[in-house]
Amino acid sequence: MNFVLYPAIDVRDGRVVRLRQGDYARETGYAATPLAQARAYAAQGAQWLHLVDLEGARDGRNTLAPLVQGIVAATGLRMQVGGGVRASDDVQRLLDSGAERVVVGSVAVRDPEQMGRWIARFGAQAITIALDARCGADGTWRLPVAGWTTATEATPEGLAARFATMGAVHVLSTDIGRDGMLAGPGLDLYRALRAAAPALSLQASGGLRDEIDLAAVRALGCSGAVLGRSLLEGRLSLAAATC
Repeated sequence: MNFVLYPAIDVRDGRVVRLRQGDYARETGYAATPLAQARAYAAQGAQWLHLVDLEGARDGRNTLAPLVQGIVAATGLRMQVGGGVRASDDVQRLLDSGAERVVVGSVAVRDPEQMGRWIARFGAQAITIALDARCGADGTWRLPVAGWTTATEATPEGLAARFATMGAVHVLSTDIGRDGMLAGPGLDLYRALRAAAPALSLQASGGLRDEIDLAAVRALGCSGAVLGRSLLEGRLSLAAATC
């Protein structure tokens, strides 16, 4: 299985930003526009782009369809897009704009049966389920929703196993405590998910710093990695990551 790199662009108010641990009050902005950053990644050899509407994730409205269309037209990148996808019309709109996969998080956690219907309607290859987790004081992983601002009692292991029986293929999981921190990946989280649903294609996200981190998640059986701050700040290059 090929290990796929997904350069990430998080968009807030039309700007490229990164949040620390999903905290909207701890934002770092970057000079390039989303389109310019996408062009840069394409020039560096990227095949995929992971694009997130941060305001949409929190407020429940994805607004990125025009941007997706523009990036696809300008770069030819394959697009995985999420943030604020709450209805089937949102999925259809993003697919129509040129996204190859739509990332669904809050709906997947709150209404797994709806997720099953979307997999049946749009096809498993068109959906990436986001199981973004925060580890509690008791050592249990839980899945917050609405841009990681609202807690739930759902666990990533339980939902991953359930979605595998529904025919899901792609799962993305972020260790929220490591996201934007360059603190290394959440290997315990990925180990638990691989044990719960080994057939799923798992993308690691959050905290990835260098080639050593990429090798570690790959060794656990992850199929790819989402790279944000490490690329934006030049700590890791796509060329080095691909080697």
